[in-house]
Amino acid sequence: MDKAQVIASLAGDLYATEQSVDEAIARATTLVQSMIGTRTVLGVSAVVGSESQAKAMDAIASLGAARQAMVTCHEELAKDHRRMGYGVYASDGQDKPREVPKVPIIGEHRLRAV
Repeated sequence: MDKAQVIASLAGDLYATEQSVDEAIARATTLVQSMIGTRTVLGVSAVVGSESQAKAMDAIASLGAARQAMVTCHEELAKDHRRMGYGVYASDGQDKPREVPKVPIIGEHRLRAV
């Protein structure tokens, strides 16, 4: 494997991990929604299942912390990548957010004193 392949492999693992954490957050929030909906359909008091629902929401908070840690990991890997002189790495179709395209400014737009 050459350097580009090794870097691509690491990038793929990073993106897959980020996506897995996001999916876990989505599933956990769906679980809480289902818990509330089930309780409502069954006509059960809000007291029933409140502990289990609180634990599920604790899990969501923990997943949020894990997501933030992955974002920080991504930022640190990017810094290391640049420090090592590998330049900018473009993914080959990975599920990576793209930059918002810049809209060209047409005409003259300057601030002026009023």
